[in-house]
Amino acid sequence: MTAAPHTQPVRPVRLTVVSAGLGEPSSTRLLADRLAEATRVALAEDRVETETEVVELRGLATGIAHAFVTGLTGDELREGVERVTDADALIAVTPVFSASYSGLFKSFFDVVGMTDKDALAGTPVLLGATGGSPRHSLVLEHALRPLFTYLRAVTVPTAVYAATDDWATADDGLTPSLPRRVARAGGELATLTAPRATTGSPHSAAPEVVPFEQQLAALRVKK
Repeated sequence: MTAAPHTQPVRPVRLTVVSAGLGEPSSTRLLADRLAEATRVALAEDRVETETEVVELRGLATGIAHAFVTGLTGDELREGVERVTDADALIAVTPVFSASYSGLFKSFFDVVGMTDKDALAGTPVLLGATGGSPRHSLVLEHALRPLFTYLRAVTVPTAVYAATDDWATADDGLTPSLPRRVARAGGELATLTAPRATTGSPHSAAPEVVPFEQQLAALRVKK
């Protein structure tokens, strides 16, 4: 009798969505939800389930300010940070102010970095932003992507910017519509995230770092 091949169980992917929208309802939250749904659909095609949690930063604004002044994080802020750092994948969306991410968005990820500078190392991240004009779309590349590169996260190639007119604009043959960009970005995040559902930890083990002096000494020995 031939034994059945061993297959490693696939656990649900922990997807955390961070929205820095200030209004209610918010176009920032709307974009975040659509990106999360596109990711869920793409993962479902690979028969991977998704557990999605949302961190609304506007409700944490006071706690974030308090953390900067006192160095202490309250329970609600700590829970939000843990949802982000424990995630298998992250979707981060901010409104654009003064041609950059919002101060609330940046301050929250500063708190994440203060809690553990390596907390997001290796985590797949899908970036999104909303604004009134398409002129600010490069905020994704000159502001958001460098921020998450510094945090050593892995950002997906397609970042999604939604201007006011994008919500009702169809494909024109040159520029993909917002739904197409959302679907493509969600698919890319799913591709990076699906293998993590078969591991016990959302973060891969960090390679051993050899001090520079030791590396030089090893070269001298070889000579």
